[in-house]
Formats: sequence, C-alpha cells, structure tokens
Amino acid sequence: MIYGFDKMKVVIVGGGAGGISTASNIRKLDESIEITVITRDNKVAYSPCAIPYVLSGKIKSFDDIVMRTPEDYKNKNIDVIIEAEVTAVDSDKKTVTYQKDDEEIVLDYDKLVLATGGNPFIPPMQGVDLDGVFRIRNIDDGIKVQEAIKDAKSAIVTGAGLIGIEIAFALKQKGLNVILSEMLPQIVPRSLDKDMSDILVEYLEMEGIQVVLGKPITKLIGDGKVEKACFGDEEIYDADMVIMATGVRAELDLAKMAGCELGRWAILVNDRMETSVEDVYAVGDCVESKDLILGSNTISQLGTTAVRESKTLARTICGKKSKFNPVLNSMVSKVGKLEFGAVGYTTSFAQQNRIRPVVQKVQAFTRARYYPNAKPMDIKVICDGNGTIIGCQIIAEERVAERIDTMTLAITEGLTCFDLSNMEFAYAPPVSMVTDPLILAVEEVSKKFS
Repeated sequence: MIYGFDKMKVVIVGGGAGGISTASNIRKLDESIEITVITRDNKVAYSPCAIPYVLSGKIKSFDDIVMRTPEDYKNKNIDVIIEAEVTAVDSDKKTVTYQKDDEEIVLDYDKLVLATGGNPFIPPMQGVDLDGVFRIRNIDDGIKVQEAIKDAKSAIVTGAGLIGIEIAFALKQKGLNVILSEMLPQIVPRSLDKDMSDILVEYLEMEGIQVVLGKPITKLIGDGKVEKACFGDEEIYDADMVIMATGVRAELDLAKMAGCELGRWAILVNDRMETSVEDVYAVGDCVESKDLILGSNTISQLGTTAVRESKTLARTICGKKSKFNPVLNSMVSKVGKLEFGAVGYTTSFAQQNRIRPVVQKVQAFTRARYYPNAKPMDIKVICDGNGTIIGCQIIAEERVAERIDTMTLAITEGLTCFDLSNMEFAYAPPVSMVTDPLILAVEEVSKKFS
C-alpha cells in the first residue's frame, strides 16, 4: 500500500512480549514507519516469567529483569506511552482513544496491532477481595508480594500450573509454610501426564511444600485481611497470604469494539496475524493459534509464541512474505534442582481427541552412568497409531531444554519413533550416554509396533 508522502502510522496497544517485540521487529525492517506503543504498565521489555525468581532471591531485584526503558525505544524512534489506558477503538475512522494523566487523547492509525494480553482469571469465591490476596501478572504485582512476604509466615498458592509451582517454591525458599493447591487431581495438567506430574509432587513435598489436589478453595476468611482458606466444608488452613495463579483469560474488549471476529477463547487471526477487520492485527495471549498436530484452534499463552508471532506480523505490516507456523506449546521450567519440560500432547489429551496413543516411559541418565554426578532422567514419549511422535515429557536435574527442543523439531517434521531411533546424536561421557536418552525412549516405544 502506498501512503504518498505521509509516513505509515502503526499503533500498538499493549507493551508485553507481543506488542513490544512487534514494534522492535518493524523498526528493524523499516526505519520510516511511525510506531506508537500504548501500555497501562509502567515498565516494558521485561519477562513476567522471571518474577518468581526475583521473589526467591535467585535474581537480585526486579530492576534486573527489565531489559529496556521507554527512553531506549525513543532512541530507536519508537514512542512508548506508559501508564495509559486505551478506552476506545474506531476501526471505521481508524482512531484509538486513550487516557493518560486525566487527559483523553485520540490517535490516528494506518495499522492497528492489538497485543492486549490476558487478565488473571479469579474464580468466584468469598474473600477474594481481602488484603493479602494477590495475583501475579506484572512487576507491580511482584513488588506487592515481595513486601507481603516480610510479614508472612504462611502462604497458599492456588493453581498448579507453571507460574503457581514456581511461586510456591519461591515462597518456600523465603521461609514460609506453603500449600500448593490445585482443583484438578494433578499439577501441570496441560503439559504433563499424572505419572510424570507425580514425580514433581514428590519433589515439592520433599522440599516441604504441602500439595493439595482435587480440592478447590471454596472461600477465604479474614477480618479485612486474609487469615484462613477453606477447602470444601471442613478443611481449613492458615494463610497470611494467598496467591491466585489460576490462569489468564484473553482481554477482548478492544477487539470487540474494533469488530474483530472472535473464536472460542480469543481473537481469530490468519497465519499473517490479520484479524477479520482490515488493517487490524493481533498477537500474543489475546489470539488463537493453530495446533500443529490436529490443525484446530488452540491458545498458546507463552512468551515464545508471542515473540514468534511478532516477527510474522512485522513482516506482514512491512509488506514482506510472512507466515506463522502452528504451535506445539513447547515448555520448560526449573523448580529447585529439577527441570521439567514438555511438547505436544499428553496421553489424556490425545485420547480426548480420538487418538489412540502408544506410550512408553523410560528412565536413563543425563551423562554416562559411570561419569561423576550423572543424574536420572525420566522421559515419556507419546506416538499415534502410525508411530508418529506427538508428545514428549522429560524430568531431570539437567539437560532437559535441549532435548525438548529436539523433540519439538521431530514433531514439527512429522518424524516417527522409527525415524528418530536411527538419527545421529553426539556423545561424550560428561554430557550424554552413548545412546542418548531420547533414542532409548523411542527405541522402547518402537517395540510396541512390531
């Protein structure tokens, strides 16, 4: 599209991973485009995933996880407006209205990017508005929790996904009595099968964290400030603070204003990150993605997904060829001495989607078993009825991420367990077994097809 002598104006709503990365990637491709980022946050270019590690003390301060400031972006000719709330979008007039310092400002745009992210989901229950009840979405939330830790002896973290587990461990490291609760019968239900999650539960309990499964919190009790949490009608636990780590829901108000078509969970976009409205795009936690294996829509609320989407979108806006590849929701985390990661489908998810999974779990070592400090590694491989790899889960004290990345590539390329069992892997006693643990796993699952 030709805009004459006028610069193209791109307005980005949201300064998280998707929004700020889109701005940076556009600037790398085109120095002339006028870019404005509007965010309600007071900081940009930081990773919310790092907040638990600041709380635990592994990272010294929240300042250390902020990579760039609005001034840094100003030097790149990107205007970042912080502490501002977008109140209206008019896709017919191509305007965005925002409020900052009690002033209402209207901006014109040629291209609009919605990177509005998600809001913490808070289950409806009595007492969620008490002091001492927190949700962690940004650095300000982390600072509030950090201050509360100083006067607390006990804490309950409800929601045992990645952030919930990491926060629970962080609070334990600060000396609190910690309960990690999950209404489902296992932790990390989206990424791990129960037999694998049980390994994590055993480790968390060994570290002194009480894990309560299959029992949702029914109410919080306190006089102005939270004091106790009730599980069902009878079980009551002390709680000087409660962390609600119960997931996020896509923020869709502006998308609805703009007239964007919505899916089951979030904004519908094509593989160029275009919405149903001309010149309106979306990235990050507020969009639905294509699942690589089934081809159906899913959500992928990961920073890595948002960054990948931003690269595609930047190329789209700059008029270059672009295509976002479907997702597998590859993840890895570290809690204490344990690393755990997963990619693709769990056994239960495969079954729910009418796939008859062929599954094998093996235990190997991260190094040659005779080499000092070799660590056990639990690996679970999931295949479909044809032997095509559709999932992998790994737990060990080291070397998990690189193997999850290998399995991500294997699934992306549609490899079977037979294909992978014949692939060449590097070997040296300090870093691997002569037969890599992944090869051991796929060799074992291959036997089930003979």
